[in-house]
Amino acid sequence: MHKILIVEDEAIIRSALKRLLERHDYAVSEAENAEEAEALDPQRFDLVISDLRLPGKEGTSLIERAAPVPVLIMTSYASMRSAIDSLKQGAVDYIAKPFDHAELVETVSRVLHQQAMRQSEPPAITDEGGSQQPMIGDCDAMQQVYTRIRKTAPADVTVLILGESGTGKELVARALHQQSKRAAAPLVSVNCAAIPETLIESELFGHEKGAFTGASASRTGLVEAADGGTLFLDEIGELPLDAQARLLRVLQEGEIRKIGSVETRHVDVRLIAATHRDLAALSKSGEFRLDLYYRLNVMQIDLPPLREREDDVLAIADILLDKALKRHGREGLRLSRAARQDLRDYPWPGNVRELENALERGVILAEGHLIHPDDLGLAPVATRPPPAPVTAAETADFDDTSAADEAAEGVSLEAYFQHFVLEHQDHMSETELAQKLGISRKNLWERRQRLGIPRKKHARRASS
Repeated sequence: MHKILIVEDEAIIRSALKRLLERHDYAVSEAENAEEAEALDPQRFDLVISDLRLPGKEGTSLIERAAPVPVLIMTSYASMRSAIDSLKQGAVDYIAKPFDHAELVETVSRVLHQQAMRQSEPPAITDEGGSQQPMIGDCDAMQQVYTRIRKTAPADVTVLILGESGTGKELVARALHQQSKRAAAPLVSVNCAAIPETLIESELFGHEKGAFTGASASRTGLVEAADGGTLFLDEIGELPLDAQARLLRVLQEGEIRKIGSVETRHVDVRLIAATHRDLAALSKSGEFRLDLYYRLNVMQIDLPPLREREDDVLAIADILLDKALKRHGREGLRLSRAARQDLRDYPWPGNVRELENALERGVILAEGHLIHPDDLGLAPVATRPPPAPVTAAETADFDDTSAADEAAEGVSLEAYFQHFVLEHQDHMSETELAQKLGISRKNLWERRQRLGIPRKKHARRASS
């Protein structure tokens, strides 16, 4: 049930709205003014409906406070000027008093539907070529990441991204920046592990001419270069203690001082940090400042390793393979069924970066029109789990030649699926069937529909 907050100082209108929306199965809370609405935390709701003219703060003051929750503005001033002004400030829409009940309910339904559609899609990021691409992954862990990005991006707070090397921490930082209020300003990315310890302070905070040997000219630091925008510090666990102290001042006071200078300069920078290390443990051992850790960890986003992302590995592999094929001019080359099985089963200690390297090797080494397991060059894994069948959806776009080449590898996938489901559905739940087949419950349901295999009634009870 959707939760709606009504902010209206006239009790009669507020009560009438509440009754109307509750008749359409919405859960409704009320507030008389913006201050009371803020105390209820508008971000807990799915929609805020607020009068424009309220005692104290105007209703538009809730737009920023509620973000990313949409705010629908009501106004008895049906002039275009007040409506346009509220939309410019970020209101999702407006309705003029006195309003038609059917029109109000239709507007509420439309806004909530649009919000649900936005939340179901992975956040998009702009790549180097300027085109927008969604982040890849449908598993539950990545859905939680997408939700945290959507809620955190507009809030303009410091974010700490945690995850193993190669999990895509910079992609998350880019998505946070591009969905923030600073999207038009620069995003400056710095890999703290890639800069020598003796130069890191100069790179970040700048220096004056003659500040040290070799400083032949004054230089602006990367923190100052990100002024008004976002600074992304990757592998912040590698930052030396002296640089940590300077960074702490930036977060606390919004000030920087170049090396060799006595003057401070104010900067307005949003900091996003990332690391694969345990900063809490480093703080206890004295390798990382505890006060800086607390300043960084306002909002935390945990990225799952590739081995825990279910079928995402094959979706990511398809995207990376397509890019590798274009780079090397080998369009038409495909992964064999056995190669796809190896990609699915491999534990990927190097995560997406290791997957990209394996596919690059495969494209370069493959002969003919198929990439085989030997071409990928994956290290043998003694504890690799038994292989799961490859889904029909994963091989549906193979051409006839590819299918003929691989026919000897076993029976058709659809025949295997049908035989397995019919044989085991009497004593397995849908979840167990999906796990045994190595597919998601959604994929299992879709293939049941396509092949006309109905679910048993008792199987439904077992999986509920």
